[in-house]
Amino acid sequence: MERVVDGDTIIVQGVGRVRLIGVDTPETVDPRRPVECFGKEASAFTKRLLEGQRARLEYDRDRNDRYGRTLAYVYLPNGTFANAEIV
Repeated sequence: MERVVDGDTIIVQGVGRVRLIGVDTPETVDPRRPVECFGKEASAFTKRLLEGQRARLEYDRDRNDRYGRTLAYVYLPNGTFANAEIV
């Protein structure tokens, strides 16, 4: 994993922007809107959980959303299901 964009979106090397399936955190990066309540905390939690980790991605039937992001379930090497951990 390269970096955390916000609480529900990450950048993965070789894949690009990945949206975590089933996770919807307050927005922090939309330049047209202010940061939503608890957005910074959600981003920080995802960053602590995933940054610097190797992760295994599993895909659903729909592999991309309408914004072109890859949709995935994210699993850490220790078996932690990151999507559920964030929710």
